[in-house]
This record gives sequence, C-alpha cells and structure tokens, in this order.
Amino acid sequence: MRVVKFSASLFLLLAVFYAFNSKIGPIPPIGKFLSPSTGIWQNEKDEIITGSIQIDGLQEEVTINYDNQLIPHIFTQNDMDLYRSQGYITAKHRLWQMEFQTFASAGRLSEIIGKKALNYDREQRRKGMVYGAENAIEKMKQDPEIIKYMEAYSEGVNSYINSLDADDYPIEYKLLDYKPEPWNIKKTALLLMYMTDDLCGYDSDLAYTNVLREFGKDRFDLIFPDFFDVNDPIIPKETNWDFIDIQMTETPNTKQPLDSISDSLKKPDPDNGSNNWAVSGSKSYSGHPILANDPHLSLNLPSIWFIMQLTTPQHNSLGATLPGALGIVSGFNDYIAWGETNATRDVKDWYKIEFKDNTRKHYKYGNTWKNTSVRLEEIKIKGAETFIDSVIYTHHGPVTYDKNFKGNGKKVGYAMKWIGHIGSNNERTILDLNTAKNYDDYLEALKHWDAPAQNFVFASTDGDIALWIQGLFPNKWKEQGKFLMDGSQPENDWQSFIPQEFNAHVKNPERGFVSSANQHPVDQSYPFYVFNDHYEAYRNRIINDFFRSKDKFNIQDFKDLQNNNYNLKASELLPYMFEHMDTVTLSDEEKELLNSIKAWDFNSEIDEIAPSIWDTWWKALFELTWDEFDIENEELKRTLTYQTIFLLKNHPDDKFMDILKTSEIETASDLFLISFKEAARQLNEWKSKQGEYYWGKYKGTYVGHLLQALPAFSRFDLPIGGDRNTVNAADKNHAPSWRLIVEMSSPPKALGIYPGGQSGNPGSKYYDNYVDRWAVGEYIDLLFMQASNETTGVISTQTLTPKP
Repeated sequence: MRVVKFSASLFLLLAVFYAFNSKIGPIPPIGKFLSPSTGIWQNEKDEIITGSIQIDGLQEEVTINYDNQLIPHIFTQNDMDLYRSQGYITAKHRLWQMEFQTFASAGRLSEIIGKKALNYDREQRRKGMVYGAENAIEKMKQDPEIIKYMEAYSEGVNSYINSLDADDYPIEYKLLDYKPEPWNIKKTALLLMYMTDDLCGYDSDLAYTNVLREFGKDRFDLIFPDFFDVNDPIIPKETNWDFIDIQMTETPNTKQPLDSISDSLKKPDPDNGSNNWAVSGSKSYSGHPILANDPHLSLNLPSIWFIMQLTTPQHNSLGATLPGALGIVSGFNDYIAWGETNATRDVKDWYKIEFKDNTRKHYKYGNTWKNTSVRLEEIKIKGAETFIDSVIYTHHGPVTYDKNFKGNGKKVGYAMKWIGHIGSNNERTILDLNTAKNYDDYLEALKHWDAPAQNFVFASTDGDIALWIQGLFPNKWKEQGKFLMDGSQPENDWQSFIPQEFNAHVKNPERGFVSSANQHPVDQSYPFYVFNDHYEAYRNRIINDFFRSKDKFNIQDFKDLQNNNYNLKASELLPYMFEHMDTVTLSDEEKELLNSIKAWDFNSEIDEIAPSIWDTWWKALFELTWDEFDIENEELKRTLTYQTIFLLKNHPDDKFMDILKTSEIETASDLFLISFKEAARQLNEWKSKQGEYYWGKYKGTYVGHLLQALPAFSRFDLPIGGDRNTVNAADKNHAPSWRLIVEMSSPPKALGIYPGGQSGNPGSKYYDNYVDRWAVGEYIDLLFMQASNETTGVISTQTLTPKP
C-alpha cells in the first residue's frame, strides 16, 4: 500500500512539474514564469546604471551619465562608438519593445503569439513590409557610412543580448516563452517601415471608388471636396509659386474601373498626426526662436519614445529616439531644433490587375502581357504548421487582394503602389539633422527623406525658422490615385515625381511663425495636384489664430497651447444646433441636459459633463447623417468631420439628411433632435451604471501595454482633457505621445514629457513615472550636458570600455 501511495505521489509530482514547465495552449510555462531564480521575480528590480562594462568593438572608453529621469547622456570620442553605445543602452532599457515592433512590422507575430496573429501577419506580408525594408537597405548601401553606423548599432544591441542569461530576459519574453534573436540592420529597416506604414499607410482609394459607384461623381464631390471652404494651410496663402517652372502631368483619357471588395486591410489610425510650430526671435519674449513639437500616436507602454543625449567632440544632440533606430528623431543640438508632423499626402495608390489565366504568371499591360513574380511568404506559427502565402508582384507592387485573400475573382487582383516600397535613406536625414548647424544643413539633410511624408519644422540659434513638407511625391494628374485605377493602362502609372526643391516650404515668413497640424499643406495656387486626403480642420486654426493674437510669446504660452482643450468643432456647430432644434418634445430630464451643454464654454476639461454630452451627441448625429453608407459587404468611406458640419449647416435639406429606415423625410433639424434624444439615453444608461459622466472619467484615456493592453502593465483612467480635434488631441488611447519645447539660446534650453517612462521593465519605478505629470500638462527640464564631467543633475555614471 505504501508503494502505491508513493507511486501515486511521484506521478502527481511529475505531472505538476511537467505542467508548470510546459506551455499549454496560450498559457506560458507557469513554473518557468514563477521560478524564483529565472521567472518574473527577477524583473522586480531597476536597471544597473553604475560600474564599468566591457563591450565588443568599442574603440575608446564611453561615459554614460544618467540623470534623475533615467535619461542616458552618452559621451563618446567618435561616431562609431556613439551608435554602438546607443544600440547597447537602448537594448538595455527597451529590448523587448524594439524587437516586438520589428516582428509586427515583418508579419512574424504568429511565431510568438500563435494562430490568432495569422491574419495580421498575412496583411503585413501582403503590404510588402519586408519588401520595402529590403529596398531601403539597398538604398542605404549606396551610403556606406550609414551602413557602418547601422552595423555598429546592431553590434551594440547584440552585445547587450549576449550578456543576458534567461533570468535576465524582459518579462514579456517570459510571458510568451521565447527569447531574443540577434539584431541586424534589417530589423532597423523594419522598424522604420513600421513607422512609415503607421504614418502614410492610410488610404481610401477602394472605399472612395465604392462611394463613387453608389452615389455618382456630383455627390462624391459634394462630400469629398479637394479643399474645404475654410483653409488656413501650412504654407501661408500669400506664398508665390512662380519659381516652379515644370510641366504638370496631363490627365489621360482612360476608363476607370468601379470594382468593389467587401473587406480591406486594417488601416492605421486616421488621426495619427501631430502639432509643431516655431516663432521667430521677433515674436519671442527673449529674442530667441522657440520651437515645439507633439506627435499624436497611439498610447503604449513601453512608450514609442526613449529620450537620450548623443555626444561626440563634433556634435551634441538631445531628444526623443525610436528604440531600434539611430539618432534623435525629434529634438535639438547646440545650433538647431527640429520636429515632425504627419504630412498626410496620398502616396499609396491601387491598380486593378487582369491576369492572363489562373496561373497568374502574366498580367495585362498596354498591348502585351508582363511577367509577374512571386514571393513565397512562410509564416511560422507557434504550435502549428507553417502557413505558406504566395504573394504575386507586378511592376506596381504586391497584389494585395486576389483569389486567396479578400479578392473577388480568380483572374483579377488589386496591386498596391506605395512610396514606402521604393526605399529611403531616412537614417541619413536623422543623423544629419543631429549634426546640422544651420538652415542649409537642415535642408541638405531633408533631401534624403522619401517616406513617410512629414512636415519638418526648424529653428536655429542663427535666428532662422522654417518648415518643409518633405517626401517623395508623385507628380499626379488631377484625381490620380483618388480612386482605383486600371493597371493595364501605362498612362495610369506615376509619370514623374515632384522635384524636391518644389516641395511646399517656407522660411522666415513675415508673420513671424511657422506651424503645421496635419491640415492642407497649401491653397489652390500651388500648381501640383494635392488631394484633401483626411486633412485636419480645427487644431491648425486654433494654433495659427493664437500666434496672430499678440506680438510676443514665452515658454508658458507654448505649454498652454500644447495643453489647449478648446473645442473649435463644437463651437462651430452647437450654436447652430441650439437655434434649429425643436425642443418641444424634450422631457424635463432632457431639457436639463440641454441646458447643461448650452452653458458650456467649449473647453473639454476633465471635470465638466458638457464635453461628454457633446461627444455622445456628435457621434449619434454623425451615424444618423451617414446611414446611407451602412451597406452590407461593402466598404464605404464617410466624409470628414468638417465637411459633415458644413453640409448640416449649409445643406440642411439634402437627401443625405433623410433617415433611410423611416417613412418620413428628415432634415438636419430633425437629426439634431433624434440624435440628442439618443445621446440622452446613452448618457443616462452610463450614469446608472458608472455614476456622473464627467469628461475625464467618461472618456477614460489609458496607456496600454503593447501586448493588448495587459491590465497589470497598463495605466487607466488618466485625468487628461481634450479630444481628437483639440490642440491637446487626447482621446481614449490616442494622444500627444511626446511634447517638446526648445528655446534656441546658446546652448538651447528645453522641456519635454511623454506618457510613459524610460524603462521598459514594468517592475521599475521608471516604467511609467512620466504618465501622471504628462496627463496634467507638466514637463521635465531636459538636462543638456555640455561635458561628460558635469555633475549637476547626474545621479550615476556608467562606463563602457573596449573588450580586450
């Protein structure tokens, strides 16, 4: 009997041991995860930021001073050591994040997550993300110095990876039960493609084609005009374009296909954008130019940004870096400051492809048949067999939609033509901005930047301010790329590109400031065709009106503007709604709600209920207005916010106002009342379950961990006002991801903040220590050290030395 008991106990022990050390379905090996020696407990500690570490490949000793924000200030004697050290230090604090983003870019998430990531991975492969990264590498190989720096960065990352034991791995590797792989220059290229896709991967060609087919050209032009009736563009209206002396592309006489697909690729957030501006010394309280930048992106932990100072005897820069890429992306050096906003230009077009037969080896082009090529995409899946996806390529680009993926015919496909596939030497632009000393250097640096299209703001200690809308832009004929095009007609190809010197730009304008907020770049006088593709219409007017409002501006003015919650959209529609809505049928409770929003000053503050009423009312009104677009199995693009309001006010009897499911004929006034009652219903339901709907609580802004917002590693219910149309463009999980203010004194003085922390380790006190300060509009002083032996503000020093 004792033998039986012992055998049973041993069997149970072995079963528990096996279960705790094996991955069962999506659950990580619990034993390994909870192990005192190698598991999660090893991550409950801060990074080591003292001592001396030997690094392969270093030429000379490197000094790294950490300030009290865990910002590393790296001092080296040469550029090779600088970028090697940047790679090492970035990996030390953000290894899992930087690698995870490259897996996402390359369509490799199934390798670490399993089958549920397969569709995402297929989309990434069919976008040609790896193809674009490979082309970027080929472009950068024409610049051997950049390749050397990228290789040094990679070797620095790998020095850190090689120093790790399994118990040192960031916690996410333990959760998902995998280990880091060696870094290489392709991973850096994939990270840059990830950002390119996020910032210029939004397109509506196929959805616009469906709208055109359903409603006709006149109705399309009404709801999607090339220019709004108000336009305060990035480049001042008074700009003279007479220096542009090349011929515009003529519109061909080709037939437009009106094909439809029911489902398209998941697109980046259409509100991925930013604010930036600079005032000249004449409008500055100190006589020095002042520059600001705040990119608007999804809010994640670890944060997309990592602050560093990068210094050699020849140059000294500080600002926000992208973990996985070299140099400072948004920041400043001793002479200049720079920042970016999304230019939102249409650089992705779609072509209908007609295959010769079901083998898809040839496609029609002009009077002949061209050969296709095939990329066999092997998608490894954790716990399952590898999935093989055959992606056909044409001279346009990858055939994203076909008989195997969301297409609608065996002999028909839809190919993507995208600037992101051409390949760009973006690292040259970034590193040259880091070392630039004046406007000419800034302009020379921009010439290497092709995608994503960005508005680069500039200020210098020389007193110059400028803004260039930079990217490689096709010289399109009118409406080219707005709709699906026939890929068999050579006339529909991109015929040429706008020369870089003719990209819209401005230097030292008379008004004394430059700014961009994702609005239309130019007015109608600009000779090249620019389609109103998702341009913003509110933040830019608030910013420009602010800088026209007085003669001098100081740092507090810049802080106030970056955190400005004034809702111009609401201010332009609500008074009209109040005037034209019949309130006779409102209940007492609804009248009380109406009186609350009537008293609103249009500032979307966290302790107000009116912004919650407005948000709910607007969303209900928008859905009612565009109910015609709710067609099953067909993707249709609703018009932009500004044009919706324009139609409500100027075309209140238009047939778009009629609600299809009712027998009555509704007008805009009817929609105001119906949507208000629906908003009241939703708000009362919310209140009964969660209490008073103050805006901060109702909006519920959060910063979510990259792994589907793991609650334990995320921050919820942040007290921040604003919405997507305010300068402080803070929505539920999308907001200013980095705020920078730089005064161009000698040396420059700067402030910054982002919603996260320097460490990628959830167990570190530096993981999310900026979040609360960011939410309430506070900043940290950015310590711009001028020498490695300075001690003010330094809490520790670490030395990297060459390995013998």
